[in-house]
Amino acid sequence: MRESIHTKSLNFKLWTYFMIFAAIIMILLWLLQIVFINSYYETMKINEIRKIGNELVSIYGTEDFEQQLLEKSFSEGIVINILDQNGSVVYPLDIMDLVRRPRLQSAAFSEFLNKLYITEENFTVYTRSHESLDAETIVYGAILQNENSPNYFLFINTMLEPIDSTVNVLKNQLVIITIISLILSMGLSLFLSRKLSRPITRLTTSAKGLGEGRYDIEFKKGDYLEVDNLADTLNQATSELKKSEELRRDFIANVTHDLKTPLTLIKSYGEMVRDISGDNPEKREAHLNTIIQETDRLSRLVDDMLDLTKVQSELREMKVEKFDILEETNSVLERFSYFREQEGFQISVEAHGDTNIHGDRLKISQAIYNLINNSINYSLLDKKIIINVDGQESRVKFSIKDFGQGILEEEKDYIWDRYYRGGKSHTRKKAGSGIGLSLVKSIVQAHNGQVGVESKAGEGSLFWFILPRNMNE
Repeated sequence: MRESIHTKSLNFKLWTYFMIFAAIIMILLWLLQIVFINSYYETMKINEIRKIGNELVSIYGTEDFEQQLLEKSFSEGIVINILDQNGSVVYPLDIMDLVRRPRLQSAAFSEFLNKLYITEENFTVYTRSHESLDAETIVYGAILQNENSPNYFLFINTMLEPIDSTVNVLKNQLVIITIISLILSMGLSLFLSRKLSRPITRLTTSAKGLGEGRYDIEFKKGDYLEVDNLADTLNQATSELKKSEELRRDFIANVTHDLKTPLTLIKSYGEMVRDISGDNPEKREAHLNTIIQETDRLSRLVDDMLDLTKVQSELREMKVEKFDILEETNSVLERFSYFREQEGFQISVEAHGDTNIHGDRLKISQAIYNLINNSINYSLLDKKIIINVDGQESRVKFSIKDFGQGILEEEKDYIWDRYYRGGKSHTRKKAGSGIGLSLVKSIVQAHNGQVGVESKAGEGSLFWFILPRNMNE
């Protein structure tokens, strides 16, 4: 409950934004309908009178001008007169007007002429106070040009009716509308804010469970595309975390076994040297050799665990130089002479084209070493390994083929993962940390290259990587 009313919560923020929006709408309505309505009404009325006057001026001199003038006067409820140079009414006139022609007041007519002659146009529109009626009037004036007689003036006069009563009515209505609108806005904004924030709150609750180590949590989708995308991403992250946790447990189990076995042997053979073979040079040497071998095995295991972090932290500082992958492969193979001479491994190298590239020699050498070591570890029966270095137009492909146990189809997507070991076997022949292939992938990708594997269970494996001749291309 506290989260729902927290000032930084999405629920509270959305509710606040909705209320601010509703308040702005209400303020605009009050301004337009109450504060600015008088000026708006005056502007609209002036524009209307201007339009009528300009239309009459445009048809002056036509046969139906007088008829149009009378129709406009009656239909619009305004006074329209034609005045002469003295301000006397020329048209329209009734019988009584013929006896004594009506005339515009001199002050009003002088003001009319002044405003008409100082304007740059042929007409003028202005407002003036009507003293007897204590009200504002709108006056329109225009010059009606005559060819053979003095010019006449088009004079339009209409009351600018006060709208105070209308404003009071609108004000009362707006008070009611404002109250109803604010109540509806509060309810609607509260409903919408909760509806919008609920999926995110649900995802947050699930994320807390994930943070507690519950990897069986599923992030549920909502009613919005963005929430669905976030849920998909979190579900994918959960799957990866679950897989990493499984790999971590397997790694601990593997390393525990791989550490325990040589330590047990070292202790056993050490006790044998102390208690039994200490005076027998031949047995003592055999037992000490076993201790040395097991110590070397422990050292390699520790080195493997340190290599991945070390290499990945150093990948940003690549020492790029030109070198021949074929020469580097042959150099690496010299470190496996024991397996070729003592274990009976047949390792052949084939090469085609130009095998020179620009890259980090030491890191590529380590990737080659790890692939060869991996092939040897999983070639228990058929000890034949074929290495191919193929120089192509803009890249070089390195591949290594063994005829060992191969890889199960369901394991292919995981062999490049850190700490993964195919088959999860703890046999001595497969001792290792499961870091080697992950190192290969990291090194190759740092050179903008690609890695891959082709394998069938029981038929061996073909590992390969492709590097551009220049890692920056």
